[in-house]
Amino acid sequence: QVQLVESGGGLEQAGGSLRLSCAASGRTFSTYNIGWFRQTPGKEREFVAAISGSGGSTYYADSVKGRFTISRDNAENTVFLQMNSLKLEDTAVYYCAAANLYGSRWPNDYNYWGQGTQVTVSS
Repeated sequence: QVQLVESGGGLEQAGGSLRLSCAASGRTFSTYNIGWFRQTPGKEREFVAAISGSGGSTYYADSVKGRFTISRDNAENTVFLQMNSLKLEDTAVYYCAAANLYGSRWPNDYNYWGQGTQVTVSS
């Protein structure tokens, strides 16, 4: 089992950058594939990016490709989401989640979830 805690959200202007962190507990963290999702009120949770347990493979939604970078530090049990060139439409609550399956964009494939961190992009 793994517990996840997101941090790093906040208010940023369009064109700016934020770095989200997902800190995990558990000794088997490196065996889990990690995904980032986001959600706005009234909408379904949307896939953003995923990274394999080793960190050697990454996968992005088209909407963030080239702007966001997912990475992980297994020694620190942490996954990061570097968000550059932020747009107004990136405003959402961002969640990290852990799965045994790599690269899935479906929330139901993820077994463990953090509580979320709010990202607000202003004009």
